Amino acid sequence: MKKIDRYILSKYLTTFFFCLLLFTAIVVVVDISEKTDDFVKSKLPLSKIITDYYFGFIPRIDALLFPLFVFISVIFFTSKMATRSEVIAILSSGVSFKRFLLPFFVGSLLLGSVLWLGYQYVVPNANKKWADFQTKYIDQNFGNSSNEYGNGSYKQKIYFKLDSNTYAGIRGYDTISKIGNIFFINQFKGKNLVYNLRAESFSWDTGYKKWKLSNVIERTIDSLTEKVSRTETMYKNYNFKPVDLRKNEYLKDQLITPDLNTLINLEKLRGSENINSLLTERYNRDAIPFSVLILTLIGAILASRKIRGGSGMHLAIGVLLSFVYILLSKLSFVFATKGNFPAIVAAWLPNIIFIVVAFYLYKKAPK
Repeated sequence: MKKIDRYILSKYLTTFFFCLLLFTAIVVVVDISEKTDDFVKSKLPLSKIITDYYFGFIPRIDALLFPLFVFISVIFFTSKMATRSEVIAILSSGVSFKRFLLPFFVGSLLLGSVLWLGYQYVVPNANKKWADFQTKYIDQNFGNSSNEYGNGSYKQKIYFKLDSNTYAGIRGYDTISKIGNIFFINQFKGKNLVYNLRAESFSWDTGYKKWKLSNVIERTIDSLTEKVSRTETMYKNYNFKPVDLRKNEYLKDQLITPDLNTLINLEKLRGSENINSLLTERYNRDAIPFSVLILTLIGAILASRKIRGGSGMHLAIGVLLSFVYILLSKLSFVFATKGNFPAIVAAWLPNIIFIVVAFYLYKKAPK
């Protein structure tokens, strides 16, 4: 790596981290002003609010705005270089435009890798911390919903598949106490019912890591006979856990990627209607970090040209393109979760469009 590469890379990283700290401070101040009443009502000490809320909120919001911070940072310092004719001097010395973009590429790979690791493990844990505080102290109506997909702790009428031939149903289940009532299983062979289990109540046993069923009636049916047995208590190891029954809007954001993959496989097996939302979340964890590379190259290509208006014009174009990218991401997410748009296409469509934009700008850039 040459001196000019170290110069550009250091400018890239220092500008990015300064931008990250500045915008984070602004967002935190705005959030404090909006939630001051909620914090006062919670009667929690300042240290508890910081560790239980802002240690979750800050990584969450930084990950959301990370590509925007990268884009603005690249445009800002590259535009300054162009204004001072540094870019012209570099290219005039015999350095090709492709070689000039190399340190930008290296920096974007570094930051993109950090963001990718964050989305796989750090951000889900931060989301859980934030959501736990949010639902306990901020969302006043949390816990009032009683339907399957509501945010309340008590769920009713939950139905799902255990495998291709086995169906399970629950009349009521409390996600906090992990206790439910009326649990049943129906297993079919073709169109014929061959096994039925019904329990008056059930709960999660943390010691055995199994479901404890109470007042159980089992029926085994063949073509001519039916065998019935009654059991006071039994333990069963089914392929669903308490976390799978929570069914709230925050769940997919709180699972680290290996756990999210496991949940996706189970939901596919159960024939869940909510599978596209989980798949879009999973694909976004790879697509969003990749956007750091694309936006870095677009920003460097745009801002390397010396134009009338200087940094201000470059920043205006950068902010406009950033909002276009965010808009495309949100629209594709809605189409995937509410319609039949393939989840992987929804996650990667903004990147595909902006790759075309980057290629076009590279071809048109003065070299």
